[in-house]
Amino acid sequence: MINILKRNGLNKVHAKICSLAIINAELVGAPTHGLSRLKMYCDRIQKKVINPKPKIKIKKISQSITQIDANNSIGFVAADIGIKQAINNAKKTGVGLVGIKNSGHYGLSGYYAEQAVKNNLIVFCFTNAPPAIAPHGAKKSLFGTNPICFGTPVSNKIPFILDTSVSVINRGKIRVAARTGKKIPEGVALDKFGKPTTDAKKALAGVQLPIAGFRGSGLAWMVDILSGVITGGNHGGKVKDPFDDFSGPQNIGHLFITIKPNLFVGNYNQRIKENIKRIKKLPKIKGVKEILYPGQNKFNKYKKNLKKKINIPPNIVEDLKKLNA
Repeated sequence: MINILKRNGLNKVHAKICSLAIINAELVGAPTHGLSRLKMYCDRIQKKVINPKPKIKIKKISQSITQIDANNSIGFVAADIGIKQAINNAKKTGVGLVGIKNSGHYGLSGYYAEQAVKNNLIVFCFTNAPPAIAPHGAKKSLFGTNPICFGTPVSNKIPFILDTSVSVINRGKIRVAARTGKKIPEGVALDKFGKPTTDAKKALAGVQLPIAGFRGSGLAWMVDILSGVITGGNHGGKVKDPFDDFSGPQNIGHLFITIKPNLFVGNYNQRIKENIKRIKKLPKIKGVKEILYPGQNKFNKYKKNLKKKINIPPNIVEDLKKLNA
């Protein structure tokens, strides 16, 4: 992967940053954000809508607040700089706030949240995405599947990380289904005529459904404001689809918020341990052995997958062969 990305103009450091993030997605059981996207990133570099040699500008607004203009870099690089800056800011002042504009798709939000949690920080990550969800009451998609991500350190080594899109399923799963000819579940999408569909291609041309009806639509709107409006990034349906729209850069916005957990109480670690313990002790429904907190399942998959080979579908293998030719 590093060689492929270097061949597409990235320097070795940037190529490694991207490769680690993509492989991490495979290891945590999210192949929709892994190798299946590598060709798309390379296509966008070749079409000159991702800048492989960006001149990233970092503007210090205060000890806690930083603004980053990513100069249309690949999203992984912009986000890597951003989360590291947010971590440094929080370590100095207790709170870090970093806004990024002129970026691109950065993979899994949880990947960046984990970096902050490993530095003993609470973290929020926001990023917007191309139109996929219709605002409540509308029949045209405008909001992205805009993930909400929160992380906190806990007393053991398994970080608490909630990383969820506001759509019933993420768009990557629908794209994979479209490429492999598989059906998608009922109740996750409508076709372009507003009718329920299990056809992945019709779903991509139509509208994805948000979680919890108007509440999910409201959350998508919130993320669009936090990651797009406030940062200077594209918003209100202006983020371009990375697979299909090569008319210009995406100008995605990201927002990272990092917080020292002991700002208000000195015994945060003890309190979070007590919080999780109480919930895990609750009576369980039939078939459930353990109540898991967000992040435990992905961590377990990661540990398990480290000892296994990564299974790559034949069509993705072909992409990799062509890219590495």
